[in-house]
Amino acid sequence: MRDYCIRPAGPEDLDGARAVMLDTVYRDFGTGYVPRWHGDIIDPVAAYLAPARHTLLVALDGEDGEVVATAALDSRGPAHPPNPRHVAERYPSGTTAQLRRVYVRREHRRRGLARRLVAELLAFAAADGGYRSVYLHTDPAVEGAEGFWRSLGTVVHDEREEATGGQGIVHFDVSLDVSLVVLLPAAPSLFAPSVPSVPSVPSVPSAPSSSRSRPTGR
Repeated sequence: MRDYCIRPAGPEDLDGARAVMLDTVYRDFGTGYVPRWHGDIIDPVAAYLAPARHTLLVALDGEDGEVVATAALDSRGPAHPPNPRHVAERYPSGTTAQLRRVYVRREHRRRGLARRLVAELLAFAAADGGYRSVYLHTDPAVEGAEGFWRSLGTVVHDEREEATGGQGIVHFDVSLDVSLVVLLPAAPSLFAPSVPSVPSVPSVPSAPSSSRSRPTGR
């Protein structure tokens, strides 16, 4: 079984993360790089590493250390336009954790990486303490994307059902509690709160007994 290391991205990971994200928008989305949509890909430091309430995670292949997956979170809610007004109003910036750039290279898919990355993002959002909701949108034309997010969240708006078809985007709400009940891997989360140790209390020796103790069963 292939091993992966998931961690917050550092400066040494940015070229690999950028390559994963650009390959995805070119090969899977077919849009290529669009500056108004993908500025965070070119400058992930400003988008995710510098702001304290944002994060960018990477998954590294345990065999060669290559970045093979990414996942990001920021505090910007969906803007209107281009998103529907009621969606933008439901998910205001500041209290909304928006999941972004959950991308896995094709040869590493169906190994639970995306699910593990989302679990860590939700743990990060919960640890922040200021987020009240988790939002994301996805393009259902991308193979596997809609089914994956439906398994984790609830559809709040499907633009394909609009009279004009909108942008064809599906908008999702994800519960912060999901990370606690179905997503977290066996290993402790990167962002799980530490539990303070309880100092041990010296034991008090008991008074000697006048009777012989009975052997315990095994």
